[in-house]
Amino acid sequence: MGLFFQQILNGLTLGSVYSLVALGLTLVYGILHIPNFAHGALYMVGAYIAFFLSGSLGANYWVAMAGAAVVVAIMAVLSDRLVFHPLRNAPPLHHMIAAIGILLFLEAAVQAIWGAEFHRLRPPFPQILRFMDLTAPAQRLLIIAGAVVLMIALHLFLKKTTVGSTIIAMAQNREGAALVGIDANKVTILTFAISGALAAIAATLFVPINLIFPSMGHLVILKAFVIIILGGMGSIPGAIIGGMVIGFAESLGAFYISTDYKDIIAFAILVLILSVRPQGLFTAGVR
Repeated sequence: MGLFFQQILNGLTLGSVYSLVALGLTLVYGILHIPNFAHGALYMVGAYIAFFLSGSLGANYWVAMAGAAVVVAIMAVLSDRLVFHPLRNAPPLHHMIAAIGILLFLEAAVQAIWGAEFHRLRPPFPQILRFMDLTAPAQRLLIIAGAVVLMIALHLFLKKTTVGSTIIAMAQNREGAALVGIDANKVTILTFAISGALAAIAATLFVPINLIFPSMGHLVILKAFVIIILGGMGSIPGAIIGGMVIGFAESLGAFYISTDYKDIIAFAILVLILSVRPQGLFTAGVR
């Protein structure tokens, strides 16, 4: 029972991180309608900024998380204003090439500053909580709780605020939103900022139990793409459910099958579900 509970906890932890990254990717896809490959690099930069603020400057963990969220949000906005916005009338392929260029640039910049070696962020909550014969690391519980709070906050923001409604309206029909007076540039800037902040917070939550290195965003972004395709392109509920599905599948698959196949499981699930339901689990479109 204890081992099974541990795998459930691992699945929730992975699913929470994947869902947060996929949510940011989903929001940007809803606005641009192109896959933003640079999102994984923003996740990686968020981890390094938190590491720098906490390790080199001695900042509190929460201050480091907030600082990383602000810095990466600004970087995400700059990537839109300097790269994606000038290409708004270009073919989609140009956006994808530009996103890959941003990814390579950020990885090179990080390696030039911090080198290619591995780093680790000291866990702010190293305690192990015990209940009967079950044990749970406090950091993993923090990841799950933090992700749940952010998901609820994002849902309420999109559904209950006027600004959130403009994001949904523009994702559904950009031209129609412009006709009713919605400023597309402001909405795009806000969307990229939220996306970047979510990626940075996800990284800061996860790196105390993982390593920090320049290519850490590669596998995460690939799985995030699997998740948003699985859940329905642009679907927020789909990003959350898809993230949890992949997280649980990886955790249970690694335990009951083999850790060698852990990273393959996500893509196997994608092929299986899309062969049955090509549109994904949910209807596409931010909502």
